[in-house]
Amino acid sequence: MKLICPKSELQKSVGIVMKAVPGKTTMPILECILLDASTNDIKFTSNDMELGIETRVQGMVLEKGMIALDAKIFSEIVRKLPDSDVTIETDEKLNTTITCEKAKFNIPGRSGEDFSYLPLIEKTDCIRISQFTLKEIIRQTIFSIAVNENNKLMTGELFQIENNMLRVISLDGHRISIRKIPLKEECKDRKVVVPGKTLNEISKILSGELEDMVEIYLSANHILFEFDDTKVVSRLIEGEYFKIDQMLSSDYETKVKINKKEFLDCIDRATLLVKEGDKKPIIIHIQDGQMELRIDSQIGSMKEEIDIQKEGKDIMIGFNPKFLIDALKVIDDEEVSIYLMNAKAPCFIRNDSQQYIYLILPVNFNAVSR
Repeated sequence: MKLICPKSELQKSVGIVMKAVPGKTTMPILECILLDASTNDIKFTSNDMELGIETRVQGMVLEKGMIALDAKIFSEIVRKLPDSDVTIETDEKLNTTITCEKAKFNIPGRSGEDFSYLPLIEKTDCIRISQFTLKEIIRQTIFSIAVNENNKLMTGELFQIENNMLRVISLDGHRISIRKIPLKEECKDRKVVVPGKTLNEISKILSGELEDMVEIYLSANHILFEFDDTKVVSRLIEGEYFKIDQMLSSDYETKVKINKKEFLDCIDRATLLVKEGDKKPIIIHIQDGQMELRIDSQIGSMKEEIDIQKEGKDIMIGFNPKFLIDALKVIDDEEVSIYLMNAKAPCFIRNDSQQYIYLILPVNFNAVSR
């Protein structure tokens, strides 16, 4: 095999496929990137058996062939090469020579035949959305997936297609994030749970441009994302996702309209007094026309008042400040509406069209020791 690619192209493509190279594995071949030039196209592939990425590389194939190279060393070499054309050549013993200007590296390769190919997904029922939309919807929900492995379903996000609407949901037992977007083309109703790791990695590769599209295809066990010159295939998380609709009550006793930036800045200031890992709640007292926020910790205490519009009853309620910050940060509206029932029921931050809903469970602030 012999091929020539500009260093910038190599670096971009290696950067993309590195996202599916496993950190630890019992199968050494998976620690490699497959360089496939068996046709006139050059493709790089990586696969950790949960997530697989294939990307097309701009370059010239002089001799067809394929080779698997140790991902870590190959990516480091590419990163440190001069900005010029790079020649990659292999011999029959799989020894690989990487040449760029006066730099020449020799590294051993493995047979490309041993590499695990990406599963083939039948391309029926395409879901098309812009890269911008997908990147945004991940950013606006990914923070509330659970990090621990106790419940696998909580480590992923539900992608639900119903009546040509895509609804993306994540939850971690303390909060729920929901985003809803209309789909421009007719799509079959489907529900799948996509691993959070997959969504995190995709979000890093997406250009985030409005005019660039992503095509999404689903099979029984996999999801395929196709965009630009890249394919990302991921295993789905098996199991029935939580029935969250019964948790989404539209009843409320108190409704508050508040300037989002003022509210966010105020909570942010309050967290200066909370040590990492400290469970101190922020206590919110809502009365006519104003909201008082208070926090007491070992470091000190803080109190601040914000003007609000209020409908309904006065209420005092406690929250983990981080959960409020996470939700407010990803809402782009200037004003937000918060709906509350009582001090023990979740609060809802949502807009009128319910394009977004953030549910946050309160903290029993009387039980938290001062």
